[in-house]
Amino acid sequence: MSETFLSADDHWETTVQEDEAAVDSESDYDDTAGPDIRYLLFLQDFRASINDAWTPFMEFVSTFATRYLILAVLFIYWAVNKRRGLYAIASMCLTLAVNQLIKLTACVYRPWIRDPRIVPAGDSITSATGYSFPSGHTATAAPQLLGMAVTADRQKKWFPVLCILGIMLVGFSRNYLGVHTPQDVFVAICESVLCVIIMQKIFAYIELHPEKEDLFLIAGVIFGSISIAYITFKPYPMTYVDGKLLVDPQKMMNDGYGDISFLIAFCIGRFIERRWIRFEPTGINVPGILLWAIGGVIFVLLNNNIGKPLDNMLGSHWGHLARRMITIIYYTALYPLIIKLVMNKVRTNSKQS
Repeated sequence: MSETFLSADDHWETTVQEDEAAVDSESDYDDTAGPDIRYLLFLQDFRASINDAWTPFMEFVSTFATRYLILAVLFIYWAVNKRRGLYAIASMCLTLAVNQLIKLTACVYRPWIRDPRIVPAGDSITSATGYSFPSGHTATAAPQLLGMAVTADRQKKWFPVLCILGIMLVGFSRNYLGVHTPQDVFVAICESVLCVIIMQKIFAYIELHPEKEDLFLIAGVIFGSISIAYITFKPYPMTYVDGKLLVDPQKMMNDGYGDISFLIAFCIGRFIERRWIRFEPTGINVPGILLWAIGGVIFVLLNNNIGKPLDNMLGSHWGHLARRMITIIYYTALYPLIIKLVMNKVRTNSKQS
C-alpha cells in the first residue's frame, strides 16, 4: 500500500493504491492487526457463534442511550429537582461539544474502514455516522448517568452503582456491535468524567454567586460558536481508494454541528428559563407524571422526525444544528413554561375546591 500526499484547498489528500504484495498471507495480516482490532474480531466471532442472539439487545442499549435515556433526566428536571436535572443536562451538553472537537481533530476512521474484516452487527452501522474516536454514544450516556449518580440521594446507594453499570453496558455495546474500539469508549468515559467534574465546580460556584451565571452562559455560547468555526475551516484527511473518497469530511461534520449545538442551545434555553420563566418542578404526583409523559412524547416525536425535513431545507450541517437547537430549547425552556402554566392552574383549582 503506497500513499502520496498532495495539498489542495487547505486539505491534505491521500491517494491510496492497493499493493497485493504487501499482504503475503492471512496470518501475516493478523499479526499486524492491533489489539483493538483483534478484540473486535474476537467479539465478532463470538457473535457468529451464538447466531447474533445478543445483537438486538445491544442495538437496543445503544439506541436507548442516545434517544431515550434523556427522558429519565427530564423527569428529574421537570418533576423532581430542577438543579439536579440541569446538572445532568449541562454535563451532557459540555461532554458532547468536547467529544466532537476531539473527534474532528483526531479524524480516526471507523474499525471496518481500518480493517475490512470488521463487519458491524445488525443495523448498527446506520447510527455510526461520524469518525470513530471517541464514542459519541458513550459520550451521550455517560455524563447523563454520572450526573444523575453524583446528585442522587445518599440513601439510594444502589443507584450510582446502577448508573456505572449502565455506562459500562453502553460502552461494551459499541464494541460488541463492531462500531467502536475499546479506546474510543475509554476516552469517551474519561472526557465524561472530566466534564461532570467541571460542571460540578461551575454549579457550586454559581450557587454561591448566582449573579455570575449569565457570564458562564455567554461563555458557553462563545465556546460553542468558536468550535463550530473551527470544525468548519480546519483541514481534514482526504483518503482515496481506487479513485473514490473513503470518508467524506462534510458528512463527518454533520454530527459536529449537531453535538456542539447542544451546548449553545442549553445556554440559550437556560438563559430564557432563568430570566422569564422560572418554573418549579411539579413534584411526584399525578399531574406531574402526566406532564412528564406528555412532554416526553412530544420530545421523542420532535427528535425522531424533524431531522430530515430540516436537513432538506437548510442543508445537512445547519439542519443538524437546527434540530438540536429546537429540541434542547424545547425541553429546557419552552416545555417548562407549559409546566408552569398548567401547575398554576392546577394549584388554583385545588385552592378553590
